[in-house]
Amino acid sequence: MRDESGMTLVELLVASAMSVLIVGAAGSMLVSAVRTQPKVSEKAQAISTARYVLERMTHEIRNGTAVEYSSGSTVEFTTRVRRTACGGSTEEDPSVPAIECRVTYSCTTTACTRTETAPEVPGSSGTPVPLVEGLVSSKVFNYEVTGEGASEGTSFIGITLHIENPEGEGELTVTDGAGLRIRNYLAG
Repeated sequence: MRDESGMTLVELLVASAMSVLIVGAAGSMLVSAVRTQPKVSEKAQAISTARYVLERMTHEIRNGTAVEYSSGSTVEFTTRVRRTACGGSTEEDPSVPAIECRVTYSCTTTACTRTETAPEVPGSSGTPVPLVEGLVSSKVFNYEVTGEGASEGTSFIGITLHIENPEGEGELTVTDGAGLRIRNYLAG
């Protein structure tokens, strides 16, 4: 009787072996994805933090009126902030004009800090507030100079954060920059 339909034992074994291979490959891919997800999330968090810090820095630089000191790892400038006093933590009402303060960003090979002091007291020390950690280079700032000296002719401050790559290979680089908008406006 040749009209009987069904699978032979050999066909059943081949189908079973193929099913085991397909399920094994899918399981292996799932395990691999689950293992790499924490590093991907950590990398995304590091980039997100660096972008937030860059946004904050460039915002303050754009409101700057003068660069007082500049190097690859430090920039000190006078800018306008919404506070009741320089170095204070109380933010002012948006309808009240911002006050002028001296802001210093200082970076090491591991972190960047922000210090805010009164502009009329050069060299005064405020409390450094950590901005970002996990840096691999202290060379964060670069400058475009249009005049005689870096402190008088700086028209653009570039910021590049080199942060640790959680995956271990190389580093992550996030970059931005800003010009002193108010200074340029007052000078023009």
